[in-house]
Amino acid sequence: MDASCQRETPVAATETTDTQLLRQARLGDKQAFAAIYRLHHKRVYALCLRLAGQPSLAEEFTQDCFVRLWEKLDQFRGDSQFSTWLHSLSVNQALTSLKKHQRFWHRFQPFALGTPEPTCQDAALQDTSLLDKKIMQLPERARIVFVLYAIEGYSHGEIATLMHITQGTSKAQYHRAKMLLKEMLS
Repeated sequence: MDASCQRETPVAATETTDTQLLRQARLGDKQAFAAIYRLHHKRVYALCLRLAGQPSLAEEFTQDCFVRLWEKLDQFRGDSQFSTWLHSLSVNQALTSLKKHQRFWHRFQPFALGTPEPTCQDAALQDTSLLDKKIMQLPERARIVFVLYAIEGYSHGEIATLMHITQGTSKAQYHRAKMLLKEMLS
């Protein structure tokens, strides 16, 4: 068997597994849903960590994504791979969770003396690359745009729609993130 066949087997197996597990989960099988969680939670967590910038928020947002997935299982039509659909659902849910978190803490902002530097030396944070650590230090809006554009491959138009901003603002935030990262890494 050549190397290309070996690489394709896990993907094909995952797609088959996803299809079977989805069918069972739609019927209310919680163990099948738990298996879906085990198969996909690391990727969803990584996305949430990059968007949230904090491990504790990433854990919370990951749970929000999977609660939302449970609620929307019947809406997956199979037009794309399940992992692609889950990724899109996760981006939307993570952004929604981030907005809710901001609205809650925004009430207390007048009492804050500024944004403290992240001090969490969490194991998840230590395992990330230097670039990931620097991305987490970016201002929130610039970080979200950078992650969605440079890492996740969204266009500025898609980002503008997701974040309810203009394409120009998306481009400006991306440029800002690149300049800040360049400074941090030099």
